[in-house]
Amino acid sequence: MLEIFATWPAVGQALAATLFTWGLTAIGAAVVFFFRDINRKALDTALGFTAGVMIAASFWSLLNPAINMAEEMGMVKWLPALVGFLAGAFSMRLVDYILPHVHLFGKMSEAEGVKTSWRRTTLLVLAITLHNIPEGLAIGVAFGAVAAGFDSATLGAAIALAVGIGIQNCPEGTAIAVPLRREGLSRFKAWWYGQMSAAVEPVAAVIGAAAVIMMRPILPYALAFAAGAMIFVVVEEVIPESHSGGNGDMATLGAMVGFAVMMTLDVALG
Repeated sequence: MLEIFATWPAVGQALAATLFTWGLTAIGAAVVFFFRDINRKALDTALGFTAGVMIAASFWSLLNPAINMAEEMGMVKWLPALVGFLAGAFSMRLVDYILPHVHLFGKMSEAEGVKTSWRRTTLLVLAITLHNIPEGLAIGVAFGAVAAGFDSATLGAAIALAVGIGIQNCPEGTAIAVPLRREGLSRFKAWWYGQMSAAVEPVAAVIGAAAVIMMRPILPYALAFAAGAMIFVVVEEVIPESHSGGNGDMATLGAMVGFAVMMTLDVALG
């Protein structure tokens, strides 16, 4: 099966990988069919796990390959990583500033982005959608890097990134669907909006893969860009939310486990 997958074009691989991560989001969101609410400590631990996976993926799957690729291409090896990382963070800050959204455990009075009359449920879904954009982009760029033929980019590493993001998408789906259910949505609507928050991942992945294939010299910058975007989301959103319920110790433990899982996947498969 892996041999067949390896023969696919990079865009097809990225699309398949993000359909997998989207599917795991849907599985996580399906918890609302069985439970109306989930223990807050469990949710905070899951969010911590998500943060740990994203931090580890940002270095092992994105920044480190970007540095190695820059060196292979004869560039100043730290420059593309620095420029791309900061550009990714600033781009997410711009989207965060413009896009109307409210964080999972935030109040409507704390909504960010441009002012709007949209319902809280819509703003919750937009917050998670914002979170998923850099994840899809990261997967797309990783598979594009493999197609570009760099020694530092391997199919195993790209698959490891997709698996790691998929694993953390499962509790993430729960973390968005449960609050929507608590807001009064039906089980089906809570699940639907929860899983749809990850629909942006295949779109971002295809764009990322296609861009780096067509413009090979930008690849180190693109990898670092995805890393910067992911770290921005972790620091600005995921970690603060995981600590907002008074379960900081469990959230931190979840982050450590998430980091260890993603690091192991990347080193073992990459």
